[in-house]
Amino acid sequence: MPQFLATTDTDFEARFVALLGAKREDSPDVDAVVADIIADIRARGDAAVIDLTAKFDRLDLTPETMRFSPAEIDAECALVSDEDRAALELAAKRIRAYHSRQMPADEMWTDEVGATLGWRWTPVSAAGLYVPGGLASYPSSVLMNAIPAKVAGVGRLAIVVPTPDGISNPLVVLAAQIAGVDEIYRIGGAQAIAALAYGTDTIAPVDKITGPGNAFVAAAKRRVFGKVGIDMIAGPSEILVIADSDNDPDWIALDLLSQAEHDESAQSLLITDSADFGRAVAAAVDKRLETLERRAIAGKSWADFGAVITVRDMDEAVTLSDRIAPEHLELCTADADGLAARVTHAGAIFIGGWTPEAIGDYIGGPNHVLPTARSARFSSGLSVMDFIKRTTMARMTPEALAAIGPSAERLATSESLQAHGLSVRARLDRINQP
Repeated sequence: MPQFLATTDTDFEARFVALLGAKREDSPDVDAVVADIIADIRARGDAAVIDLTAKFDRLDLTPETMRFSPAEIDAECALVSDEDRAALELAAKRIRAYHSRQMPADEMWTDEVGATLGWRWTPVSAAGLYVPGGLASYPSSVLMNAIPAKVAGVGRLAIVVPTPDGISNPLVVLAAQIAGVDEIYRIGGAQAIAALAYGTDTIAPVDKITGPGNAFVAAAKRRVFGKVGIDMIAGPSEILVIADSDNDPDWIALDLLSQAEHDESAQSLLITDSADFGRAVAAAVDKRLETLERRAIAGKSWADFGAVITVRDMDEAVTLSDRIAPEHLELCTADADGLAARVTHAGAIFIGGWTPEAIGDYIGGPNHVLPTARSARFSSGLSVMDFIKRTTMARMTPEALAAIGPSAERLATSESLQAHGLSVRARLDRINQP
């Protein structure tokens, strides 16, 4: 049974704060273990990767078999049905088209003193994508991570995907091929993150690592950050649906369950201005849980972390939504566009009753790698911007330096950085020579 809250309750604020602060991440303290794994990879390279893969994935590898060969990739792709291939290709086309519009422009201009200023965008040279294996093996995640990297112009893209007992997912391999991935390695865990960050004899190091993973993968990404860039440390999935009573309760129930079925620690929230509608949705969730394949997972998520919140009006709904800063926000209201314009904090917004969040997970176009755990207050979902960096440009003429150089010299002197000031003064003196 989820929580039922109403903003008219005298204890609402305390209960709402407790809801926001509930610890959902089941993250044991694995940092010490991960530190040892990373040290082992740095010291022994391929040998450590092979030993750890045998230990955790029950798969015996050699340096020659760590990477999928072209023949193995072709064989895996041949196992995919025409219908699944067509769905992946359509998703890839839409994701690529959306992310192509994100590419920023280089700029150069000359200002009023004659200085030429600007910036230039360039891609990282190599990126690594972590793809979970086993039951949580998602080809959609391959597309969402790899396509923005390729659109950004990343020269080399490698993915690591664990294959426990040697079992791989043909859809993942095909998604990698469609997205333009250059290398696929059948390894996972913290050891795969360390191999991407520091390199081994077989795996060349990368500049940035993206992609979801378990607690060990998350801890490894934290530890290698600085040596390489990372996208984010994502927590359990979450959805907030704001809906009025002019909706089908079953539709809203399914939208809530679409995230609850991900993980027992996922969170599904409903905000509505109708208590009766909220109860109808909760009843619809219970009915759907009777037949849902992942009902054990979804049911526990809904019971432990789900909530139905009744508000006086949609003004309160927007205020609460911004406090929640949800990963996914569905707006199923009469004025969904107007509501969307007022929302400040959300990873992704799905506008109107005909836009289920699941469309965004697969084929809408925007990225499904999104900030969780209220981090949408200060961060964004994955985009081409994660795979490019900005280099600033400046060129002075003698006239420009004469105009602004004295102020630079004065500021350098105020900071007691003599050489800074002298490097400017030497040029000013040359300009002032008769």
